[in-house]
Amino acid sequence: MRISLNWLRELVDVTLSPEELAKTLTVAGFEVEDIEDLGEKANGVVVGKVIDCQPHPNADKLRVTQVDVGKDAPLNIVCGAANVKADIYVPVATLGTYLPTIDLKLRSTKLRGVRSEGMICSLAELGLEKQSEGIHIFPQEDLELGTDIRPLLGLDDVILDLTATANRADALSMVGVAREVTALTGGTLRLPLPPEFSLPTENTSLSLDIPDSQACPAYIGTVIEGVKIAPSPDWLQSRLSAAGVRPINNIVDATNYILLEWGQPLHAFDRERLQAVSGEKNLTIGVRFAKQGEKLTTLDGEERTLEEKNLLITAGDRPVALAGVMGGEETEVHQETENIVLESALFDSVAIRRSSRSIGLRTEASSRYERGVNQAELITALNRAIDLITKLGGGTPTNQAIADARPDNLSRSIELRLERVRQILGSVKLENRTGEIETADVERILTALGCKLEKIEDKTDTWIVTVPPYRYRDLEREIDLIEEVARLYGYDNFCEKLPDQTEFGYLSLQEKIKRKLRETFRAVGLTEIYHYSVVKPTAEEIVISNPLLEDYSALRTNLISALIDAFEYNQSQGNGALNGFEIGRIFWKTEDGLAEADVIGGIMGGDRLPFGRWTRGGKESPMTWYEAKGILESVFARLDLVVKYRADKEDKRLHPGRTASLWLGEKRLGIFGQLHPQLRQEKSLPDEVYAFELNLDILLEALTAKQFMKPRFQVYSTYPAVERDLAFFAADKVSVGEIEAAIKKAGGALLEGTELFDRYLGENVPEGQRSLAFSLYYRASDRTLTDKEIEPVHQKIRDALVEKFSVTLRS
Repeated sequence: MRISLNWLRELVDVTLSPEELAKTLTVAGFEVEDIEDLGEKANGVVVGKVIDCQPHPNADKLRVTQVDVGKDAPLNIVCGAANVKADIYVPVATLGTYLPTIDLKLRSTKLRGVRSEGMICSLAELGLEKQSEGIHIFPQEDLELGTDIRPLLGLDDVILDLTATANRADALSMVGVAREVTALTGGTLRLPLPPEFSLPTENTSLSLDIPDSQACPAYIGTVIEGVKIAPSPDWLQSRLSAAGVRPINNIVDATNYILLEWGQPLHAFDRERLQAVSGEKNLTIGVRFAKQGEKLTTLDGEERTLEEKNLLITAGDRPVALAGVMGGEETEVHQETENIVLESALFDSVAIRRSSRSIGLRTEASSRYERGVNQAELITALNRAIDLITKLGGGTPTNQAIADARPDNLSRSIELRLERVRQILGSVKLENRTGEIETADVERILTALGCKLEKIEDKTDTWIVTVPPYRYRDLEREIDLIEEVARLYGYDNFCEKLPDQTEFGYLSLQEKIKRKLRETFRAVGLTEIYHYSVVKPTAEEIVISNPLLEDYSALRTNLISALIDAFEYNQSQGNGALNGFEIGRIFWKTEDGLAEADVIGGIMGGDRLPFGRWTRGGKESPMTWYEAKGILESVFARLDLVVKYRADKEDKRLHPGRTASLWLGEKRLGIFGQLHPQLRQEKSLPDEVYAFELNLDILLEALTAKQFMKPRFQVYSTYPAVERDLAFFAADKVSVGEIEAAIKKAGGALLEGTELFDRYLGENVPEGQRSLAFSLYYRASDRTLTDKEIEPVHQKIRDALVEKFSVTLRS
């Protein structure tokens, strides 16, 4: 929020310089991001009077003027503005003046052969307007020539660009900031309290229909008749411009002024236009949620299609405004408006946040309602607005309609213990020593914040603290009061002290294993990828009730889908195949609600040798199923895990004949397979793309049980291995994994390893079978094996395969 220092000084005595005040607020938790001295825009610009104006001898659109700026002789200034004439008071930039808005330093120059000794300025050149039609002419008479123009244009001010934390809704108003400055500096607070208005509320032409008191706890409609629409006075326009609000007219500017002063959003309707919309002279203003597909054109000229979450203001049940966000164009105040209905209301913060987000429109009003408007001072802000409108635009307030469901007590009482304050905050720096915060300091600080303290007689150093209504939302517990004490006492007044008992930080076993897993996957050539756990909603995903964005409004149920999209994007950008992995959380629905777990997903494919293609005649060398499986096998080997593969057809994204489920013992670890041809065609992916997804919890459980992180040494043999081949016909229904398991079981301790080196289907192979050939490696740790030792074991393996799988031996 942009805070005018001049406006602030009207509300509280401020003796600090802008820089000192900015530092004080920042240390107290209100960050001042920028200090803008408006005076720098017109430093050196003075009041001048045009005493003569003649056409330029060499240019039709230029004028040669004589301007008196209070010096011995008038200045000769060439001016191109159409509205320049004699006997007017104007702002004049004298020689040597720098105008930062247009980045110009005034020097004596010649324009079409005539010397010009300065410049008559427009408001745009002084940074007060985006565009001006001509020079600025002061409406005042008999101004002192040569005096500074900054007080006349409201440029004798300093703006603090202040950012309040989300819990401090009261700081989005000048009154709220003034209260804070009062507490910080001890200055005297002067609130702009208005007179009270007592207006008829029964048997009037205005009534309310508000069925949902939670969405709208309070609504007050005030009819003001006989207003005159005109530009706002200079002081009001200057205040609004300094705050970054564009002046419009006296009525609208008055509502915006109260928004900035008290933090209470207001809206003025044209009464006759409301009556035209509703079709009735007796108005009924309602508050309800929109019907799906309803339309409303807002003040910015945009026609908006509404959803059921949008809260509306209606006239005769027809939408006329987005409650708490923006008014409607059809009922706005215009130049011919004579009678208005002034809205002052409270709306539910959640309802306004959802409504504003659903249409992508955030305004000054909605930002305040989202944080929570001060309920206790609703009437005060309204009376202030009525008073200001009647002074600026005339008119007479005639009647009101009120619907008020606010609780009777808008304050809160909290028990505060001095012992707890000292325990949380620790030691403080006193004059020549360290000590504990004093009782008087606690009482002084909380009283300055507007709290009322009452000591509990039967409890030592304990108070009942009554929170002021404007701090009702953020002061809820004892710890909140302690934070306020620390904030205003000054964080730099507390002693720095480390805990008495400290210990070095460490990683948990599970975190160590996760890091080892990442290292292992990177070691086999996969790049780690990160995706959001929120995705675009589909039929399978879990939809979030209050998403930040529509494209991220659901929880992901797997990692493979996002990895496929990443692979596709990488290809489309000309970056080649993406071989990567991701460790992340997925979510799914169960009978008992929602469940979640961490998994490891990965994707591989494309040309495994992207460089040196010239050695292959320009042909690609796509990754095969077995090469992709080998990458996974390398990971499992590094982790010392024995994983079994079983044919699987459940995942429709994967090829039904080239997909396997992975099993660790009797637990399903995950899935691995080639992408389905139809999916690859839809996404224009190469034929050889493979994906996997593993259950991280099962991996962690297995690796923890194996004491995976402890270094182990395994004795290796210094004697050579003996290789024997074994070939046979086996039925198609028997998997290679089953055969390998039987070989290892029968081979016992002498069998070091086995490898499938040939698989053949075709001529001379019995129907329903295929030819398989394995290399078997025998080794002992203490000797070189002989044929007599190997042959019995080899024969045992042959017999086991014949007995278990009815294979036909070929060797």
